[in-house]
Amino acid sequence: MTRFILASGSQIRADILRQAHIPFEIIKSDVDESVIKAERADLSPRDMALCLAEAKVEPVSLAHPDALVLGADQTMELDGELLDKLPQASLARARLERMRGRPHFLHSGLALLRAGQPVWRYQQTSTIHVRGFSDAFLDQYLENAGFALTASVGAYAYEGLGSQLFERVEGDYYAILGLPLLPLTAVLRDHGVLQQ
Repeated sequence: MTRFILASGSQIRADILRQAHIPFEIIKSDVDESVIKAERADLSPRDMALCLAEAKVEPVSLAHPDALVLGADQTMELDGELLDKLPQASLARARLERMRGRPHFLHSGLALLRAGQPVWRYQQTSTIHVRGFSDAFLDQYLENAGFALTASVGAYAYEGLGSQLFERVEGDYYAILGLPLLPLTAVLRDHGVLQQ
């Protein structure tokens, strides 16, 4: 079997791979996203997701040339603007009020490299329609959401309490979580990480 490395510190991505029984190691990349975002501000939010994934995976792939190494990232777009994770939970109310009753886009970017060379790139966009929730719901949500307020760019965990924010989604469940699993498992089978 081919050695497979996830170049990410994302707990949800690691959980998805574990739950799918995909053998992998974690070697977190220490690439500074803010530098890349500043240098590549010309990119669309969709293309930024792939750019960040590629930037994160390259140093890990070069350090482990025998392995297939996956970089993954996700960006959020609202009104054409690339949004970042909130630095503090106190900013979540304004973010969620801005999102209320409107759609936003989650762009997933995956890059698979071997010895620093691209093997596969993938992008997928999901559209999330936020419902017109009440102020009372928002108060309750902010009180109970905890870590999700700053752990994800949208101030929600789709797989948890955050699911109550939405009226409709267009996209794959795993892509919304940040790791489009079915396209990934197909390429991992093609490259000997998983059985055909």
